[in-house]
Amino acid sequence: MNLDDALHVVAAFSVGDRLDGLKQHLDPAWIEEALAASGTVTLRRRRLPAEQVIWMVIGMGLMRNVPIEHVVDKLELALPDRKDTLIAKSAISKARRRVGEDPLAYLFAATAAEWATRAADNDRWRGLALYGLDGTTMRVADSPENRKAFGAPNAGAGRGVGGYPLVRVVAMMALRSHVLSAFRFADYHTGEITLARDIWNELPEESLVIIDRNFLVKKDLIDLETSGNRHWLSRTKVNTKWAIREKLGKDDYLVEWDVHVRGLPTTWTLRAIHYKRKGYPRSTLLTSLLDADKYPAKELVALYHERWETEIAYDEVKTHLLDRREAIRSKTPAGVRQELWGIALAYNLVRLEMARVASEAALPPTRISFVASLAMIRDEFHTLSLRSMTPGAIPARLASLRRRLKRLILPPRRGRAYPRAVKLKMSSYPRKRPSVTRPK
Repeated sequence: MNLDDALHVVAAFSVGDRLDGLKQHLDPAWIEEALAASGTVTLRRRRLPAEQVIWMVIGMGLMRNVPIEHVVDKLELALPDRKDTLIAKSAISKARRRVGEDPLAYLFAATAAEWATRAADNDRWRGLALYGLDGTTMRVADSPENRKAFGAPNAGAGRGVGGYPLVRVVAMMALRSHVLSAFRFADYHTGEITLARDIWNELPEESLVIIDRNFLVKKDLIDLETSGNRHWLSRTKVNTKWAIREKLGKDDYLVEWDVHVRGLPTTWTLRAIHYKRKGYPRSTLLTSLLDADKYPAKELVALYHERWETEIAYDEVKTHLLDRREAIRSKTPAGVRQELWGIALAYNLVRLEMARVASEAALPPTRISFVASLAMIRDEFHTLSLRSMTPGAIPARLASLRRRLKRLILPPRRGRAYPRAVKLKMSSYPRKRPSVTRPK
């Protein structure tokens, strides 16, 4: 399909109310089930019922630069039969506290299980669904409650603690569509490996997960292998040692790795693949895929470097969805946890819309611009109140839409040409420390 044909398909898809398009992905029955399963029910008609609070929290993730009360107005989240549609800030805060985080956590788990599985099924590699898993940190508002609940890193060199409390995040996603399949977070001092242990069981059978070498933990990966046809691929650590058992091809070996973990076999058979890319030092991959004929080494090397997609997904969340703001909004730990689930749901909804565009345009999802897609969705939110458009305004609106659609389709993804490196040094300015209330 050429570019003009692709744009025509995308344009046909994009005309219409974008909010309704997003809502189509979230079956109201799922929301009701999430509220019931978490024990959250709307016992009486409130100014902001629980079902609408869920959409409000998702809207907070989509519209990071819009005040929360404006999010409520934009999404028209009030009782439809009430004339006084203005909702006070205090009512919004009470509604958020009343609903809590559990319904959003349940809703994310229920939807992600279906959405990510479907997305991964659409683009298998040699019969295996592809997933990526990695960790990151996210800044939260610098309130005393958040600092106590989540902690902060050491700033180093006598600079004290970090300027913002941090939340540790580990997520797994369908690798080629970026749809999140699992999402976990905890305080900063909880390690990524600990959080990942709660995720491994969510990897479906007949799948391959590509991981950073930080997650190369013997017990976790052996348990993963022995609990179904689930495989992994990683780069080795510098100090990883093994014994060669059999040569499978050029720079391709079956190896034995000593385990020394109680309750596990004394040795572990893996496959090691050595390779060299221009501009990079010589590297070695380890994998549980032992069949060299079924899973060629050259393809595995190329596949491993798709692990960068997980880094791109985190950048999409932190740089674009959150508008590069220093921290997410909530100043209480309960609010932070609720908001994080809303951000994960909002990100998946945008990614589902992009997958639908890609499917209609016969393109891979990575050829659709996240930045342009998010901007268009936000534009629709900002014009929701303009429902009384005159017929004369429609041609101009469609012409503008077609111009914007050109930003959606990206050129084919290029491989990374250079290793990661730090370009800017840390600022030499002193850190602004949290204010301390001194006793009188």
